[in-house]
Amino acid sequence: MRVSALWVYPVKGAAGMPAQSVPVEPWGLRHDRRWMVVAADGSPVTAARARALLTVRVAPLEDEGLRLDAPGQPALTVPTPFDGPRVAVRLSRLDEAVDAGPAAAEWFSAVVGRPVRLVWMADPRRRTVSASHGGQPSDRLSLADAGPVMVASTASLARLDEWVAPTVAEHGGSSPVPLDMRRFRPNVVVDGVEEAFVEDGWKRVQIGSVEMRFAEHCDRCVVPTVDPDTLVGGVEPIRTLARHRRWDRHVYFGVRLVPTGGGSIAVGDAVTQL
Repeated sequence: MRVSALWVYPVKGAAGMPAQSVPVEPWGLRHDRRWMVVAADGSPVTAARARALLTVRVAPLEDEGLRLDAPGQPALTVPTPFDGPRVAVRLSRLDEAVDAGPAAAEWFSAVVGRPVRLVWMADPRRRTVSASHGGQPSDRLSLADAGPVMVASTASLARLDEWVAPTVAEHGGSSPVPLDMRRFRPNVVVDGVEEAFVEDGWKRVQIGSVEMRFAEHCDRCVVPTVDPDTLVGGVEPIRTLARHRRWDRHVYFGVRLVPTGGGSIAVGDAVTQL
C-alpha cells in the first residue's frame, strides 16, 4: 500500500490544496484547517451550508498568511493575524479564535453571498479530540470536525462506484460515477489496497515515517453529494452509502487517524498496518 495523493485544506470548507509532501503535526497535516469562515454568531460556515466555498483556492504562505482565489473575485493575500482581536466562535471544544480582519471578511462575504468573517486558530494545542470521536487526553485538533487526519483508499472508492451504478439505474437520475475522491475531502489517499474498506480494520498504521492510531470511522454529511467543480448537488453517493455503509444512524466512508509521532509524509510513501 502506498500514498497516492495528499490534500491539505487550509480553510475549513474551501477547496483542498494537493501536496507532494507535508510535515505532520500532532493536530494533523501542516496548514490543515487552521482557518475558518464564521457567521455573525461565530458558527462555522462550511461547504454544507455554502457550496461556493468549494470554489475558493487557498495557498498557505508559511507563517505569513494565505493567498485566496475564487472565480469573479480579485486575489487576496491575508496576513496571519498574530495580534488580531479574539472573537467568539461556536465550535466544539473551542470558544474563540483570532479575527483575520475586514478585507478577508469582505472577500468571503462576496463569495458566499452573506456577511461572514474569516478567523484563524492561533494555537491548536487548545483543542482536544473528543473521547466520543476516539480521542485520548493528549490528542490535539485543528479546526477539523472530529479528527486530525482523514484517510480513504482508492479500492473503497472503486467499490462505491460499483454500488452506485445499479442504485442509479434502479431509481433513475444521473450517475456521478466515477466518483471524484475530492468529494470526500481526504488528507491521505491510499492506493494498492487489495480489499475495499480494509482501512476499517486498522488499529495502528505507519504512513512513511509517521505512526498513526485509528480514532474512528468517518461519518459523512451532505458534502459528498456536491460536484466540487460544478457545485451541482444530488443524492449520490450518500443514498448508496446508506444502503451499504449505514450504522448508528450515520453513513461512513474513510477513517480518521491521530498521529502518535512526528515526521513528514509524501506521495509514494509506504503505508503499513502495524
